[in-house]
Amino acid sequence: MGNLTVRNLDDSVIARLKAQARENERSLEGEIRHVLKREVSRPRRAADFFTRADALAATTVGTRQTDSTALVREDRVR
Repeated sequence: MGNLTVRNLDDSVIARLKAQARENERSLEGEIRHVLKREVSRPRRAADFFTRADALAATTVGTRQTDSTALVREDRVR
């Protein structure tokens, strides 16, 4: 396994990581390892967004959509 050194990390970030480690009953090193693994294991955020957007759009297929321009103009008149 490799090693990683992170320099110039804000003290507030370190404090939050330490608190999080205590809450999760892990060492600071274990918590950092967990956070890094979790973050890089997630699907790419843009790809995840578009997957979710497509799923949401599929739920409205065949539903008549209101032109947002008309809604904005109507709201400005109020």
